[in-house]
Amino acid sequence: MPRVAIADRSKSSWRSVRRGINRTLGRLRSFSIAMPALPGRGPRLVIAPQDLRTADPTRAAEIYGGRFAFAGKVVVCDGRSPFEMMEPSDEWGEVLLSFGWLRHLRAADSAITRANARALVDEWIGLQRSWKGPGWQPQVLSRRIISWLTQATLILDEADDRFYRRFLRSLEKQVKFLTSIANDAHNSVPRLQAHIALTYAALCMSTQSRNTRRATKHLVTELDRQILPDGGHIGRNPGAPIELLLDLLPLAQAFSARNLAPPPQLMNAIDRMMPMLRFFCHGDGTFGLFNGMGPTPPDLVATLIAYDDARGTPVNNAVHSGYQRMEAGGTIVLMDTGRIPPLDLSSEAAAGCLSFEFSAKAQRIVVNCGMPANARENWRDFSRSTQAHSTVKFNDVPSCRFAANGPNRRQFGVPINAGPQHVAVERGTESDGAITVRSSHDGYASRFSVIHERILTLAPDGDRIDGDDSFVPTKGETIPAKIPDDFVVRFHLHPAIRATRVADGHGALLVMPNRDVWTFHAYEDLIDIVDGVYLGGQDGPRRTFQIIIRGKARQAPRLRWSFTHTPPHPARKTGQRGQEPELPL
Repeated sequence: MPRVAIADRSKSSWRSVRRGINRTLGRLRSFSIAMPALPGRGPRLVIAPQDLRTADPTRAAEIYGGRFAFAGKVVVCDGRSPFEMMEPSDEWGEVLLSFGWLRHLRAADSAITRANARALVDEWIGLQRSWKGPGWQPQVLSRRIISWLTQATLILDEADDRFYRRFLRSLEKQVKFLTSIANDAHNSVPRLQAHIALTYAALCMSTQSRNTRRATKHLVTELDRQILPDGGHIGRNPGAPIELLLDLLPLAQAFSARNLAPPPQLMNAIDRMMPMLRFFCHGDGTFGLFNGMGPTPPDLVATLIAYDDARGTPVNNAVHSGYQRMEAGGTIVLMDTGRIPPLDLSSEAAAGCLSFEFSAKAQRIVVNCGMPANARENWRDFSRSTQAHSTVKFNDVPSCRFAANGPNRRQFGVPINAGPQHVAVERGTESDGAITVRSSHDGYASRFSVIHERILTLAPDGDRIDGDDSFVPTKGETIPAKIPDDFVVRFHLHPAIRATRVADGHGALLVMPNRDVWTFHAYEDLIDIVDGVYLGGQDGPRRTFQIIIRGKARQAPRLRWSFTHTPPHPARKTGQRGQEPELPL
């Protein structure tokens, strides 16, 4: 067996042993909390942080009626406890046990919803007999601690002394257990959220105040490790800053509420992440679908942007995160120009190097497939593949190699163990004001001795995008004859776009919902329009189309293509009746 495989197996075995030890230590630390608190000496809450996540008061009636709709699944309890019901999916169970839905009860703001919240929390506490099961996984435990703290006024308002102490004893037990297993969380956003939860607890709970310095130290360490200098996340998921800012902004306020100065690293991380919210935004407010990004929560993005005092133009060159943004005349182009993340942070990353998306004003046109909000496991492998991105796939293999499925796939995902290591990027402005990004990657170099180079140029008025894909041999002037050289270039279209292949087979007409038209032209190459799927919407997977160009790299080492906007007919512009504009053929 290769030494690398033996080393990986040894590391995996040691991690399993270490997790078992940490969980045992967590149980021992939590044991003392089972003793009854003395009158006047029990734990108490000092502050309750703000919850920035959007709440829907109409869902409170559903929950009160025993109807729990989470992650695309619905469970009707019929008088039974939701914590004793069969979970229709793992995602449903995680949402239930995270208790984030308490915010909907709080939004309803009535005596009934407060009593319902207390009853449900009390049910869960009463059913706990061990520290096992999905509810005690670090990522779920972290979210539950944060939810209980932020919704403490809902849970404890009008509560009697017995419930108050029962609630605080359970919360302290969970905090002590998380302290032992926080670093067993997935080495990405979940681990950072675990340390955020522990810092919340140290600030909010009287018995945890002595841990404030230690919790803050661990938090700062994770922030420095995971938040890149340009504000992106080290895992390269554009949605990560959204999830983190929703917790970090109230956390900074919690420090101030306790008359403590927030650590500078926390404030610096927030200041760096804020501009990235604008960087990844298309004209319709949705984020680019790269590296695990799913549907954009527009309400949450709007909430976060309201906290952005600068409100400036986003950066264009996120060199540390590995993305480029071009913007002109209402047209926005986003491009993935980054290497794969570190091995233990790559479980959501995709084989989509040099993929791009573009939108015109408020309409998405070229997209990547994205990751769905629900049933993610069903689509995960596909959504991470090269063919799910608007880029080149060479010889029907992805530009990255994914590790073999392991026993912890669900908890830790499948990492990327090989992929583009050298991604060259050059950005410039032409004499006429056009913006050009030239990039290349070596994801196919070791297997097929070829470098994929892509050049994108956005016209100064935003009405034209020129593309150039080249296959550059790593040695010599041509790709060796013994190496296969088939390629497919894909342009995934947004479901709202109606595509029609033109008569000569070299292009397509793309009609927007408002009847605006863009023309795709492939010059010397023939195109096909085939079925595709779009996973990045709020309403689940949708059928769409993709433009594809097939060829052989030795015969066609360079492909040129363009998207050109056709201005609307003057009659439509002025509101006069007239014929529809002629579509260029």
